[in-house]
Amino acid sequence: MTGKALRATAAATLTATLLATAGCSDGSGQTESTGGTGSPQAAPQKLDWKTCPPPTTAQGGGETPSKEWQCATLKVPRDYADPGGEQIELALIRSPAKDKSKRLGSLVYNFGGPGGSGVTTLPGAAQDYAALNQRYDLVSFDPRGVGASEPVICESNQQLDKYYAQDSTPSTPAQEKDFVDGLQAYTKACEKNSGALLPYVGTTNAARDMDVLRQALGDEKLNYFGISYGTELGGVYAHLFPDKVGRTVFDAVVDPTQTAEQGALGQAKGFQLALDNFAQDCVDRGDACQLQGSTVKEIEDNIIKLQQRLEKEPIPGIGDRKLTQSAATNGIAQALYSKELWPLLEQGLDEAEGGQGQLLMALSDNLNGRDQQGNYSNILSANTAVNCADSKQRFDLAQTKAKLPQFKAASPVFGEFLGWALMSCTGWPVGGAWNTPDVSAPGAGPILVIGGTGDPATPYEGAQHMVERLGPGVGVEMTYQGEGHGAYNSGDPCVQKAVDGFLLNGTVPPAKTVCTAPSAPPETLPATPPASSAAG
Repeated sequence: MTGKALRATAAATLTATLLATAGCSDGSGQTESTGGTGSPQAAPQKLDWKTCPPPTTAQGGGETPSKEWQCATLKVPRDYADPGGEQIELALIRSPAKDKSKRLGSLVYNFGGPGGSGVTTLPGAAQDYAALNQRYDLVSFDPRGVGASEPVICESNQQLDKYYAQDSTPSTPAQEKDFVDGLQAYTKACEKNSGALLPYVGTTNAARDMDVLRQALGDEKLNYFGISYGTELGGVYAHLFPDKVGRTVFDAVVDPTQTAEQGALGQAKGFQLALDNFAQDCVDRGDACQLQGSTVKEIEDNIIKLQQRLEKEPIPGIGDRKLTQSAATNGIAQALYSKELWPLLEQGLDEAEGGQGQLLMALSDNLNGRDQQGNYSNILSANTAVNCADSKQRFDLAQTKAKLPQFKAASPVFGEFLGWALMSCTGWPVGGAWNTPDVSAPGAGPILVIGGTGDPATPYEGAQHMVERLGPGVGVEMTYQGEGHGAYNSGDPCVQKAVDGFLLNGTVPPAKTVCTAPSAPPETLPATPPASSAAG
């Protein structure tokens, strides 16, 4: 897990991928300003939309988008203090509006991370936004440092396999040394391979890029749908360009009042709550649940015991890789991003109890951006680079160890991992821009802000705090009482009706609107395919 939430990919696609795998046996460059166009060009760029190329390895690979999708590139200054200097080309993708006669303009998406490729995510998630695609061009992009937009590159695939296999919760001086040495080696690799870019990948510059994009799209205002980290990016955009805020939705909201440390602690509590809800669902289903334990505590105690066994003796994972304690915990966290993945989590835990770690490792690989051929996207490299360019906080070994009891108290399962992750920016070659981002946006149009009560990665309180920080008359709070990271893509009809009404018709829902998800159990997991000798 990382210090800031990484949004899960579309659950249906992920489920299919993991079921197949389960069958295997074996900041200093940021310039603050308010208002203004943000564009160094005398006139907006003309975008040359063409058939999309296959996704790059840094984007995560996968299938080439179908012919309905069009791709282009947008040039932005690497350093906005030197707009005529070196440029970065941002990768863009769009699906034009289906009903040209009623077209409203473009709707720009950021799905989170930071570090997620919008160019690869949007086509996979587009069915969730079909109603919006009738009247909007659906548009997304790879932010600077991400995917096909001059990606931050750190270590090789082989080095990353080793890095993610290391003990993430050291308990002896020797383990602590290995942990710190691993972090230092990773940081040095990032500086060696991407050092010239690292000062310029922070959120303020990404927000300025979005205004250059707005102009190139020909829109007077930016219509925007931000999810997870995308809400922080959208909040910074609203602060910089309040008069350019169009119809805007924030879903799964990052808390703008929290420092990196507070955010990590909030995530520990959020993932623990989601695990509690998963375990309670298992208890409620009785004998239909595969896990041992008749209470939430018994189920979670068994998970903790599994973690402890894996720390001492990893079990077979995928190919020649072993399922370690760190990988198992990553896999559990990944499955808590969506209730649709709970059946996979149940199966993965049951199999791990029996000595088989393939499914939990597949979940962990997905979170880390590793495909079945062993190639890593740059999602976590970019995630670290953006977080460290944004946050001023840095923690040494002694400071980190002093904070561990608080993290363990917040979550017996995830707390220690998130506590040690505080050192992710220690020794980073670029200083951070802020303790917390400024998202105040006086004069901006209404922004619909949706918080989910069961969200593990961006806890519910973040939405309330975002509304407060946006300022009077800007944020409109809405609550989704349900599980998972993100409300709109849960498919909840109440949420989708409110969001669609706002984006398509400009109808602002009443403040404090509450949508409650049906209390139905997850769908039954299909039978596991026959075992295969192919390594994932």
